[in-house]
Amino acid sequence: MRVVLAQPRGFCAGVERAIEIVERAIERFGPPVYVRHEIVHNRHVVEGLRAKGAVFVEELDEIPEGRFAIFSAHGVSKAVVQDAHERGLNVIDATCPLVSKVHNEGTRYANQDRQVILIGHAGHPEVEGTMGQVPGGVLLISTAQDVAALEVKDPDKLAYVTQTTLSVDDTRAVIEALKARFPSIVGPDTKDICYATQNRQTAVRELAKEVDVILVVGAPNSSNSNRLKELAEELGVRSYLIEDASQLSQDWLEGVSAVGVTAGASAPDVLVQDLVAKLKRLRDVKLELLTGVEENVRFRLPPELAASDSTAAAQ
Repeated sequence: MRVVLAQPRGFCAGVERAIEIVERAIERFGPPVYVRHEIVHNRHVVEGLRAKGAVFVEELDEIPEGRFAIFSAHGVSKAVVQDAHERGLNVIDATCPLVSKVHNEGTRYANQDRQVILIGHAGHPEVEGTMGQVPGGVLLISTAQDVAALEVKDPDKLAYVTQTTLSVDDTRAVIEALKARFPSIVGPDTKDICYATQNRQTAVRELAKEVDVILVVGAPNSSNSNRLKELAEELGVRSYLIEDASQLSQDWLEGVSAVGVTAGASAPDVLVQDLVAKLKRLRDVKLELLTGVEENVRFRLPPELAASDSTAAAQ
């Protein structure tokens, strides 16, 4: 059986940065270091950091005064930031720079007296953070169908931004619907969808041409991992989202000659290697690597943790 690995897959620069922030904070300031919400959406990553001294909390009032508080890669609202400072917490912000870019764009549009529409999934931490960053609030929509129900103040003074981990195709359809109804609307096309999300979706498109089944390694609450599974299914390939090799079912391999493997941006590669090892135990495997983009993006660490050498230099 052929097992084809997607390229790229797994950790993106924002996730690597967020994990490094927690690790460096523990090393520099000593445990415990508190993290509001999961630093990234992967329980294996969270458990690994917890073992090193990270304490994950849902709300800031669970953090003792004077302690270090790290915000997750998904970003937070201005109210959370203010609350942290009022509580006397030492804040380290691990928000992905690409998410911060969306916050800045939304703020810039709001300062132009435009009403801001956010394309995203209700309840996702990134969406909640963005909604709480843009002055005056935003209108949240998820699908092209939602556009028809929008009630706006002035159709000539509108802008939109997007969650960074959406399906490129689905987002493009929403943007087209917005432009059809509101010709004067301004926004960034699909450029707010992060490079890693787009690259992994492109890789799945190529993978779908090669295999009978696609296995996506990622957490059930990971937006970008879910989009990879959905994209594979839209392309006519059976797809399964699994957290790790333990969730692989032998039944999925019946009559299959080629399996594709990819991973969401918050899934460590060790989980992919564990999955490949299990496939090798179950079948005689020929392992192949799909040709794809090689990512070399790296983001600066926050000033509180930045190394003095050039290894912390940003892309």
